[in-house]
Amino acid sequence: MREDTVQELQLELEVPAQMEEREREVEEEERGEEEMEQPPCTLTESGPQGLIQGKDLFGYVGIEAVLDQMRRKTMKAGFEFNIMVVGQSGLGKSTLVNTLFKSKVSRKSCTPNYEEKISKTVHLQSVSHVIEEKGVKMKLTVIDTPGFGDQINNENCWEPIVSYVNEQYEKYLREELHVNRKRRIPDSRVHCCIYFLPATGHRLRPIDVEFMKRLGKIVSIVPVIAKADTLTMEERQDFKQRIRQDLQVNGIRVYPQREYDEDTEDRILNDKIRESIPFAVVGTDKEHQVNGNKVLGRKTKWGIIEVENVAHCEFANLRDLLIRSHLQDLKDVTHNIHYETYRVRRLNESNANGMALSPLSLENGTLDKSETDSHL
Repeated sequence: MREDTVQELQLELEVPAQMEEREREVEEEERGEEEMEQPPCTLTESGPQGLIQGKDLFGYVGIEAVLDQMRRKTMKAGFEFNIMVVGQSGLGKSTLVNTLFKSKVSRKSCTPNYEEKISKTVHLQSVSHVIEEKGVKMKLTVIDTPGFGDQINNENCWEPIVSYVNEQYEKYLREELHVNRKRRIPDSRVHCCIYFLPATGHRLRPIDVEFMKRLGKIVSIVPVIAKADTLTMEERQDFKQRIRQDLQVNGIRVYPQREYDEDTEDRILNDKIRESIPFAVVGTDKEHQVNGNKVLGRKTKWGIIEVENVAHCEFANLRDLLIRSHLQDLKDVTHNIHYETYRVRRLNESNANGMALSPLSLENGTLDKSETDSHL
């Protein structure tokens, strides 16, 4: 073969190869420019090394599975919820608690011949139940308080209740301070106090003002108007408005407090709740037929008052607050606000005295009066 023919063949083979190599170089340069314009990870200044946005990660990591892990652990271990009912006798405290949990959970309901066996004393009584629903276990403790306002001498009638609440904080604090403390500290702290107001249609009584002033500093209070069906709708609205005014004028703190709203969404939801406080409620454990359906209600000569019908009363709103939307928040506020305030005060007292916490308050079953007054 001639030499010039061989050179021509070599040129024909080299040219396409050079063109392909050049095209690859151009493509790599273009890709490099695109990567510079759109980096694979976005860094923010929230931390010293920046935060990688989850949406820009390559593929599924599975971080959301932690919610399932938390759910499984909670379902296995269960949780505790302690609720206290406060108010004068005859306002239906036990009936309302039974209606809330659709079970006989009050001490009165669980004790045969209640009136004969248990006299009205200043001692608080509690009863606990394990309630299970769809695999979720809850240990519910209902703390029943003696009636007040209908007694001859109501002076300082709030002291046993205030002492009881502080007592539970003291027990929890001592468990925390143990060198070898329990893996899970039993929680007997009061997470919510339902305060029953009689449907007088007037204003708050002086005893209610004084009672709620003191309780509101150490526990989450949810006020309700008991037996609200004794008021007309107009009377109910006027009464609720006057109570809200009295709460504001007297500086009484009721749940949910504005300063505990964590974000805009919480504030919007809680503002609606605050507009409804105090809840006008009716409680009953009787079922009646209404339009072919069984409903919880009170039968009167004018008809049936349906407990869960928001057009009749605000029981459903109260239940949603306590159980369906704010139960965990009530526990968080108890731990992070009320208990933390108590813990800091007690530790400051012990540091000031240069000694460990005195065991007297726990052994005697009640806090020293000076301690209670200083806390209030």
